Amino acid sequence: MLELWSHAVGWLDANAVSPFLHVVHLDGLAGDPREIAAAILIAIVQVAIIGLVFRPLESLAPAERWADRRLTRIDRTYTLVMLLGLNPLFAYLVLTPLVNWFAGGAPVAAGGEDVVSGLAAWVPWFQHHPLVLFLVYYVLYDLTYYWMHRAQHAMPWWWALHSMHHSQRQMSCWSNDRGSYVDGFLQSMVLATVAIVIGIEPDQFALLLLIAELVQNFSHTNVRFGFGRVFERLFVDPKFHRLHHMIVDPDRPHLHNCNFGQVLSVWDVLFGTALYGEPPRPTGVGDPMVDVDNERGLVAMQWGAFRRFWGALWTPAGWRPGDVAFGPDYKPVPTEHMDLHRFAPQATSPAAQGATAG
Repeated sequence: MLELWSHAVGWLDANAVSPFLHVVHLDGLAGDPREIAAAILIAIVQVAIIGLVFRPLESLAPAERWADRRLTRIDRTYTLVMLLGLNPLFAYLVLTPLVNWFAGGAPVAAGGEDVVSGLAAWVPWFQHHPLVLFLVYYVLYDLTYYWMHRAQHAMPWWWALHSMHHSQRQMSCWSNDRGSYVDGFLQSMVLATVAIVIGIEPDQFALLLLIAELVQNFSHTNVRFGFGRVFERLFVDPKFHRLHHMIVDPDRPHLHNCNFGQVLSVWDVLFGTALYGEPPRPTGVGDPMVDVDNERGLVAMQWGAFRRFWGALWTPAGWRPGDVAFGPDYKPVPTEHMDLHRFAPQATSPAAQGATAG
């Protein structure tokens, strides 16, 4: 099996990765091309796990039953674009040259010395315990994501972008990578900056992304089970994350501000944002200026999210933390004095007609 994997990596490197790096003049700068080829193959395996494991689980034990899965198709496209394209491109064509520049030396692949930086340099003990170092990296990475995710919901200009991810009424195993590419770039820069400071190598960062992606694909899966009372306090499961995606409850308007963890739910427990015990609730965003994403294609969704972002960026309301809706001019309006019942799911909507609690 290992020999077969090695042959597959070598074939992809020789026929796709190395020729591409040569064309864009990044030979050596982007790191070992075999590592890039391996990352792409791992992403292919990840897509197979989503389609062959997580997707069947949705049919066996759905949290919601849908008459059709029309709205999930665009999310599948987003997943393929992200896993097989944007993630490897960012990790190796952006992060790797940036790390090499930040470290002040030539990359090892180009004849430079292997430079130790970040945690491994500050605490030399870690150099002899790479597994422990990787676990520490992951905890810091996940903690960074938790606080960044809270900022995505708190800051109206960032919510204008992130709301596209939440607009999906049919949340499924493909929904994790549904999102604004501007939002994705901002997230990546925050996480990459932390990665550079604490000394994560590009191949380790790619592995962090892959692990986080696969766990999040599962946490978005439309199933009604979780990890049980003990492990749900440590790790994010589908029941836990589904509550994060709930449509606002007009009678409990702050209920949806919960469960921000990516992989470790322990951060929500520690910082008071964990919500347990609620039954499965409809997912999506009640604001019609965001909900309309469900009727758009990929390009139109990206443009709509960007218009909300641009409208929020240049107004004082866009910088005041709090829940907002968006007006016809794409500018944010605080919801604290609104009647949120007008944002409740409509019984006549296509989602309401096709979804029932499982």
